This record gives sequence, structure tokens and C-alpha cells, in this order.
Amino acid sequence: MAGIRRFERALLGCGAIGAVLFVVLFLVEGAFRADYSPLRHPVSSLSIGESGWVQAVNFIVTGLLILAFAAGLRPALRQLGGGRWAPVLIGLVGVGLIGAGFFAADPISGYPPGTPPVPLVRTTHGVLHDLFSTPVFTALPAACCVVGYRLARTGHRGWAAYSIGTAVVFLIGFALAGAGFAQNPALTPVGGLLQRLTLVVGFGWLAALAISLPRFQGPREPG
Repeated sequence: MAGIRRFERALLGCGAIGAVLFVVLFLVEGAFRADYSPLRHPVSSLSIGESGWVQAVNFIVTGLLILAFAAGLRPALRQLGGGRWAPVLIGLVGVGLIGAGFFAADPISGYPPGTPPVPLVRTTHGVLHDLFSTPVFTALPAACCVVGYRLARTGHRGWAAYSIGTAVVFLIGFALAGAGFAQNPALTPVGGLLQRLTLVVGFGWLAALAISLPRFQGPREPG
């Protein structure tokens, strides 16, 4: 796509770097954290405790990279005849990640050890963490739908289907993981796994979009 300048390509690259960095770090941190089960506990619980700064930095750095990606997304999508709402939605994901990094989550599902399955009293930082996390799980699938619509309009049907499918899978995974963290007996033991699969699907789409978008062509005839 000749219309994308080198600086805009670099901004798009930030999306791929941020998405991969985020997933790799929370997978590694979750695998080695003592008394922590990646099958049961949410990613946000990694921000609790003495080593919680690692996940906090992961949230913040990823959020900044996603914001840079959002800035590069608008001129890239303009080549396809649109591009207003998707960058806004992706930007909200970045802001949500940054905010989640500054406010640690409340204990849940028995982590750290000795805490109840559900917090008896919510803390201010825990409430703020959840509020900032909300756009990560809502604006991202919305962005998938917006991008999918734009790509369908310009003849990129395979990518459009991938984008819409990502939104559907992401929302289902988010709902199931939320039920697990709400202590649904059947889902609590795998709440962390469900959330991780959901995040891998969503951030995998972000990385793929960041890598593929510079190669997309403008509107073309269907067929």
C-alpha cells in the first residue's frame, strides 16, 4: 500500500510488538509465579504482591504500544475508504491497559493464598482496575466488527470473516471466564485458562492486523 509512509508503518508495527509482548509476558509470569495457577487465576492477579510490578509494567508498556498502533491505524484504513471508529476503539483498549497497570486488581479465586474466592470488600484500586479493564474486553471485539465491516466493503472477505469470528469467540470467552471468576462451580477451575485463550485470540488478531494491513489493497471488485 503505497499510501502508508514509513512512520505510519512503524506505528502499525507497535501493534504487533505490543500484542505479542503482552501475551508472552503474562504466559511466562503465570507459569513461574509461586502459588499461582494459570488455569484458575486471572491475568490481572499477576499484578498483586511484591513481583506484581512486572505485570503492571506489562499492562502499561503494552497500552502505550497499542495507542501508537491506533495512531497509525487511521491513515492505513483511510486507504480502504474509512478509518474513524476503529482507531478510537483500539485507543480505548490502550488506555484501558495503561489504567489497569496503575491500579492492582483485588484478590480473587483464592489468590493470593488465604484470600476468599470473591473479595468481601472491594478496594478503590481494585474497582478502578476493573473499570479500566472493561474497554479491553469490550472495545476490542467492537473494533474487530468495525474493521471486519470495512474490509468486507472493500472485498477482503477472508479477513472480514476472521475479524467478525474473532469478535464472537472473544465475547464468548470473556463471558465464560467471567462466570469462572464469579465462582461458577464448573468454570472456576479453568477461569484463568479461558481468559488466556480469549486474550490470545483477541491480541492475536491485533498482531495479525498490524502485520497485514500495509499489504491490503484499496476497494476492489468482488468475485
